[in-house]
Amino acid sequence: MKKQGLYDPWYEHDACGVGFVVNVNGQQSHQIVTDGLTILKNLVHRGAVGGDSKTGDGAGMLVQIPHQFFNKECERLRITLPETGEYGVAMLFLPLDPQKRKTAESIVESSILAEGGKLLGWRDVPVHPECLGEMARASAPGVAQAFVAFPGL
Repeated sequence: MKKQGLYDPWYEHDACGVGFVVNVNGQQSHQIVTDGLTILKNLVHRGAVGGDSKTGDGAGMLVQIPHQFFNKECERLRITLPETGEYGVAMLFLPLDPQKRKTAESIVESSILAEGGKLLGWRDVPVHPECLGEMARASAPGVAQAFVAFPGL
């Protein structure tokens, strides 16, 4: 294949174990998520799964901020979100130990403030550890989201 548009065959050697699905026009579609899941299922061949067939390497997907979903979730948590595009969501792995988690959250909050931002609130992401392998479960972190806004940007 020859170089055209965003494609350059020179990069072919860098893509082992990586797949991308996008709509270059920015159109949101559940089909993109479905196709992304298909890619993840097809990457098992590269040895990303442990001997227990449940412990993986943490593969995942990056998607646009699902504003309607977050708005409903945050309403339940008494967090007021601004309009789409006016806030960000930090996806964080945090310690399970309550004191260590509090320290980590404090570091995140002070960093946001130091950069001129405002912490809108925290959300614990629901997890289902029963589907994890023993090795993964032993080291699984807490998963949380911090909603942030940077007024004036």
